[in-house]
Amino acid sequence: MSTKKELRELNVVDVVKDIANRLQVTYKEENNEICMDIPEEAGSGHIKAINFSHGVGVMDVDITLKKEVRFVLNQSLVQPLQIVFNRKTSLLHEFDGQEKQTEIKHLESAIFSCNSKYGNVLNLKANEPISFFNLEINRKLFEEKIESFLPEMNEDLEGLFRDVNGVNLFFHKGHYSLDIAKCIEEINQSEDTGFTKSVFIEGKCFEILAHHLRQYVDDASPSEKRTILRQSTVVKIEEAAHIIDDTLEETPDIISLSKKVGLNQNTLQNGFQSLFGLSVKEYIQNNRMEKARHLMETTTLNITEITYRIGINSRSYFAKQFKERYAMTPKQYMQKLASNNKGETNTI
Repeated sequence: MSTKKELRELNVVDVVKDIANRLQVTYKEENNEICMDIPEEAGSGHIKAINFSHGVGVMDVDITLKKEVRFVLNQSLVQPLQIVFNRKTSLLHEFDGQEKQTEIKHLESAIFSCNSKYGNVLNLKANEPISFFNLEINRKLFEEKIESFLPEMNEDLEGLFRDVNGVNLFFHKGHYSLDIAKCIEEINQSEDTGFTKSVFIEGKCFEILAHHLRQYVDDASPSEKRTILRQSTVVKIEEAAHIIDDTLEETPDIISLSKKVGLNQNTLQNGFQSLFGLSVKEYIQNNRMEKARHLMETTTLNITEITYRIGINSRSYFAKQFKERYAMTPKQYMQKLASNNKGETNTI
């Protein structure tokens, strides 16, 4: 049997207060920020929230629950816009009163808004780590800040922000970008306190909103034409990099590598360029040269053996690549190492 929690307030700080009161636990409040710990009998972890000007607030949830919890955000005169960035276990969203549930998976984000008839519901699983970052916008209060910019927006976004009283249902999800992931990480790692902390987090929240609005437009483009790097894509690119690192002797070609990690070739190439500043081919060459140098420094292998060990069949090609990287041939580098070692021995 799931536990039902009805959250009657729209303000994120009041939401946390409501949760704390229902769980009969205390909370800490300072400089518009509130933090509560989940009691041991209910689970573990914490929920934090902070309010800013123009109806913007943020809630950071990092918990594990002993029972499944169904959070129902009750209807109100003004329904806020919710943007959720899921960092761990899948969440299930539904509009209360409708049967359809939509899964918000690991590394996915969702932007949604309910109306006076159908409220927002988030279903949180039991005994699994739940971690999400929720940016909330009261559109009636936020309208003053963005009124002059609305005509420049994507048509769907303009309609979404102009719906200040929450008349229409809206739901959109996708994988959130690397830029958004970095902003959330910077917020969580900030050591600022007081006013400085509040200003820093508020700035990052608006930065997250800007990234997300750009991403919404990017999501509407065909996958091969998207330019924003998603955090979920980063995980696959890092997986591809690990495959290269572990298989330098027989590195798969880009077609095979793309299939292994589930990305198309263009996305893989663009991702390597964004993460490492190198194409896939350049990344492989770079790692081969670094491994070759390491083998020269730590083993007694000769140049031919090293050439094959790093997956190159031509000794002359290896020499050319090595010289371009280190401004000397492999033979010259090994002579230099031998000379240095001899000097150290004489000193001893």
